[in-house]
Amino acid sequence: MSLIDDLTSAAAAVAESSFDELNSPDLLSALAQLEIAERRATAASHTLLARLVARGSPVELGGTSFADVVARRLSISTAAARRRLADAAHLGPRRAITGEPLEPQLPHTALALREGRLGDEHVRIIRRFFDVLPDAVDADTRAVAEERLASMGTEFGPEQLRGGADRIAALINPDGRFSDVDRARRRGISIGRQGADGMSPVSGLLDPETRAYLDAVLSKLAAPGMCNPADESPGTGDAPDPAAAERDTRTTPQRNHDALRACLRSTLASGGLGSHHGLPVTVVVSTTLKELQSASGRAVLGGGNLLPIPDLIRMAAHAHHYLAVFDDAGARPLYLGRSKRIATPDQRIVLHAKDRGCSAPGCTVPGYLCQVHHVDEWCGDGPTDIDNLTFACGPHHRLLQQGWITRKRRSNGFTEWIPPPHLDTGQSRTNDYHHPERFVRDRGW
Repeated sequence: MSLIDDLTSAAAAVAESSFDELNSPDLLSALAQLEIAERRATAASHTLLARLVARGSPVELGGTSFADVVARRLSISTAAARRRLADAAHLGPRRAITGEPLEPQLPHTALALREGRLGDEHVRIIRRFFDVLPDAVDADTRAVAEERLASMGTEFGPEQLRGGADRIAALINPDGRFSDVDRARRRGISIGRQGADGMSPVSGLLDPETRAYLDAVLSKLAAPGMCNPADESPGTGDAPDPAAAERDTRTTPQRNHDALRACLRSTLASGGLGSHHGLPVTVVVSTTLKELQSASGRAVLGGGNLLPIPDLIRMAAHAHHYLAVFDDAGARPLYLGRSKRIATPDQRIVLHAKDRGCSAPGCTVPGYLCQVHHVDEWCGDGPTDIDNLTFACGPHHRLLQQGWITRKRRSNGFTEWIPPPHLDTGQSRTNDYHHPERFVRDRGW
């Protein structure tokens, strides 16, 4: 660790410097030197991450995955941790199954990064080039392309490199031919974080079959006059009412959105999705009687997102949706003792309101994707009572077999996760991620 200690000390000294004695050219030169140092440090982190993955186990380090371990230890997001691990897999050292060392998957890119001649933007462009390259391209062609891209990156900025990468891709695959394997590899839909206005960005790629289904649905439900929320009775029949179509001022993207909403609502109402984690597949919402009566505020969904109360009331008006307010725990069979091991739907609904998601510290998995865990284990005579139950995602549930234990805090009923002694670093033992109001309340805001 002496090298890392020296680097940390040097970085601290640099951070404390004022640089008042430098003129403008010297300041620019210092920035260039600092950029090279940061790039080399990034290359070193790839080596550290590659060694960590090769030698360690996320469970032994107190996490459910390496991304979980790295994110918590470095205080970065899980998405950032995954990105760094993916970079390390492509640019860090490797070993064969027999133990002999192997060069990185992108050897010339890795070397240029170690020398400080490539930056993160260059790496992103080169990695994206290979992400979209057809699977049929042979290894020799890939190697030549990687060497050329790394060389271009050391000579030009990211904008020029991006243009060069596009040109090389066109030369390698001039006819734009992609196989089913290529399309399957690239397919996906991403739903971004909910914004302050409650809206969520969507992006992704549809394979041809999915696009065919979507086109057929939208041709009907996204036609002018169909599924228009501005109408008193939005049309979903065989054909839109001519008058409804005439007064429909929505854009095509807005009609597509409303058609998708109608399709999802119809699917949920059909009951054909069965059950998931002990509850019928439906929208689970947690709110308070005060918010409902005032028709203001935002409710918490089983997926962890927020829903404005007026929208919730409008959803509840549909015949296939229901809204229940629980204000008397004694009216529900929430205390089963040892008579049953599996939590009831009533208990799961209460846990959606109480925990909202996995109760393990720092875990972001929402309630929809969680299992029910007995804080005092069932095998140890723990009862299936609501105050002995909590939400836990699958990976954290399995982590409890590795020496972790849970308990309820007497002061507030929060679930506390206690790590094995050799992992106890004083980290937070309860999960406030699903309860941001705790931060506000604790600070008197």
